[in-house]
Amino acid sequence: MNILVLGSGGREHAIAWRLGKSKSVDKLWCAPGNAGTAGIATNIDIDPLDFRAVKESVKNYGIDLVVVGPEAPLAAGITDYLDGSCLVFGPNSDGAKIESSKLFSKRFMQRNGIPTAEFASFDNYEEARKFLQEASGSWVVKADGLAAGKGVFVTESKEDAIGALNAVMIEKRFGNSGNKVVIERRLTGQEASYIVITDGKNFVPMLPSQDHKPIYDNDKGPNTGGMGAYAPAGLVDKELEKRIQKEIIEKAISGFAREGIDYKGVLYAGLMIEDGNPYLLEFNCRFGDPETQPQMALFKGDLAKIMSDAAEGRLSDYNDIWLDKYAVCVVAASGGYPGSYEKGKLITGIKEAESAGAVVFHAGTVLRYGKIYTNGGRVLGVTAVADTLKEAKKSAYEAISKINFDRIYYRSDIADKALKNE
Repeated sequence: MNILVLGSGGREHAIAWRLGKSKSVDKLWCAPGNAGTAGIATNIDIDPLDFRAVKESVKNYGIDLVVVGPEAPLAAGITDYLDGSCLVFGPNSDGAKIESSKLFSKRFMQRNGIPTAEFASFDNYEEARKFLQEASGSWVVKADGLAAGKGVFVTESKEDAIGALNAVMIEKRFGNSGNKVVIERRLTGQEASYIVITDGKNFVPMLPSQDHKPIYDNDKGPNTGGMGAYAPAGLVDKELEKRIQKEIIEKAISGFAREGIDYKGVLYAGLMIEDGNPYLLEFNCRFGDPETQPQMALFKGDLAKIMSDAAEGRLSDYNDIWLDKYAVCVVAASGGYPGSYEKGKLITGIKEAESAGAVVFHAGTVLRYGKIYTNGGRVLGVTAVADTLKEAKKSAYEAISKINFDRIYYRSDIADKALKNE
């Protein structure tokens, strides 16, 4: 099987890395890829949103399966566009609305009886501001459209909430994605990510994981695309996992079918566990980033077969596909991220980190004349596997300490919430 992975982040490197170990894969391409994928696949310098170029690559390279990493091409309809040219792993544009519109997603949850926070939606700034001024309690302000994981503001006060509303609707920090907002009551507890691969009827669960969205330790500061993750997350035990599957995943898949949405690919449930009960914060239509990095490090099945079976609508049971271990991913970011930052900083120490036992997944990197430079906000995802979560964390931080570039930054507390409960 010839496979093309679309995207250039840490998620796509992790997917390509695992696909490269699948027996059913003959050749692997990435578009556009990064310095990490260049070592395991053939990078093609095209934009995943350039559908015509993608389709030409499918034809020129004899691609059997396109794996779509990021949400933007899915929302724009890449699966619809390539229909008939090859298999595509990822939902069509109707399915991708579950992520591309927070309002569509919240209403979908309501229609299908999926537990979530109460909410209101607005396309008028003054009406939204009035709602916040008159409301009591704490609220979360969300840009309706895609915002690279940064369009959610968890606020502490009325002033904070109005400031977030200004950033979205007045400052237009996320462009047209902020033309509408969803304002929902803030839930308390711990967040978890529960992700499955589905063919529209059946699903294969990934290991429960926990992302760390805010930029600073102890979950302080603005949200990012994710500063680290670990798996499996003990917060989601077997009993809770069954509830999540029954109350959220199965209801969503049934809802898609009832509403005529042929949903195939990844369904990501971002959860808040409050008093032992799962509530859905958001759906995503693709793998998490950085959750994919520890998940792929622990995966030992044939990922290519599962993806192609999902795309063809014939998923079955897949046994013994996970290592009985733990994995921790720590993200090394450019100084200034998630605000403005500089690119083009020389990266050193990657080989030393890998010699220490870690897998270094590239995100914002570029290869120039045999050397690797920074090329984004989140630069690397240093991932370690061990028998215990404590050992995996220790290994990941020992490895990342060997990596350096100008103004490198990373959180020091990835997985600490789980370790404190052990």
